[in-house]
Amino acid sequence: MATTDKNTTTANASTKSYGAKDIQVLQGLDAVRLRPGMYIGTTSIAGLHHILWEIVDNAVDEAANGFANKVDVILNADNSCTVIDNGRGIPVDIHPKLKIPGVQVVFTELHAGGKFNDSNYSYSGGLHGVGASVTNALSRWLKCTVYKGKKAYSMEFAAVEKSKNKIRCGVCQGGLTEYILPKEKHGTEVCFLAD
Repeated sequence: MATTDKNTTTANASTKSYGAKDIQVLQGLDAVRLRPGMYIGTTSIAGLHHILWEIVDNAVDEAANGFANKVDVILNADNSCTVIDNGRGIPVDIHPKLKIPGVQVVFTELHAGGKFNDSNYSYSGGLHGVGASVTNALSRWLKCTVYKGKKAYSMEFAAVEKSKNKIRCGVCQGGLTEYILPKEKHGTEVCFLAD
């Protein structure tokens, strides 16, 4: 058994300062990228299943609450995953406090969602406000398309190199794109490639 000299330990403790400057505050999705296990349990295949399940949960919640009757889960040839529902679609209007589209809030802000009270959903699964943003944080890229009537709204996110050996995840790649559909459609389509 190894022993330590009590005097050496005390000397090291007194010369190494520890103050408020040493406390890190992780902003946005950086915490997820740094400590993914806190959010999805593991970075193994079970973690991949977890981030897919978070997106599936959102679609299932629309169905479980009577707003959708179809959920498709597609595993694509490039190893990306697509989840499509025919529900109400993630909100695309501007969030009153954050001044960005609702879909951007859902995918970039932790602890943001419509499931914290029962005014939008009587039943909900998932991580309640962190699921979609965690999936975005742990993906190389994510694209969300929201269908509302004869309009579709699309927003893309990607992991980008912030500096050497440092990745900034879930970065919005431009604004919300709006386009006209040939016929009415409702729901949300999320496609992402896990990192």
